[in-house]
Amino acid sequence: MKLVRGDTLVIASHNPGKVREIEELLAPFGIRARGAAGLGLAEPEETGGTFAENAALKARAAADASGLPALADDSGLSIEALGGAPGIYSARWAGPTKDFAMAMARVQRELRAKNRLDSAAKFTCALALAAPHGKLCLFEGEVRGRLTFPPRGDKGFGYDPIFVPDRMEQTFGEIEAPTKHGMSHRARAFEKFARAVLSP
Repeated sequence: MKLVRGDTLVIASHNPGKVREIEELLAPFGIRARGAAGLGLAEPEETGGTFAENAALKARAAADASGLPALADDSGLSIEALGGAPGIYSARWAGPTKDFAMAMARVQRELRAKNRLDSAAKFTCALALAAPHGKLCLFEGEVRGRLTFPPRGDKGFGYDPIFVPDRMEQTFGEIEAPTKHGMSHRARAFEKFARAVLSP
């Protein structure tokens, strides 16, 4: 499956921060991005046991419902001291209102109970590209780092304000978008996607 300048791609997400970030990554390739919420597409239940399985579910549902190719992202934070949690449940820790301040507070409470506030962690991203009623491709990326409290920075979204990537001192919530786009888990998955799918 190939996408060329001028094509429309559905971003199979109702998370405005995630849609915005993927739109910014697609912009240099001239691909028109449309968020699933803007198209009135329902969010499928995420019943997969991995990031890749959940991304595939979302991409397939959006592509089949819209009749357009769809790109889905399933990503999350895995914390060493919590046995990999929240992992695929990262968004669910934020509750139905997607309150990530609440989710980060829960992470802090659980790590404090283990006396491990400086725990190693990683972000993982799986991107799934689906053609309507057709082929599906998967691309994955990750970035490792450590957690810090209290949260710092108002850029990014989700757990970004508590995650400090390796060899950096700032959180993802403090760094500018172009820097994050060059080294995040989503950027690493997107690089594989772009090499395979996008025309320069």
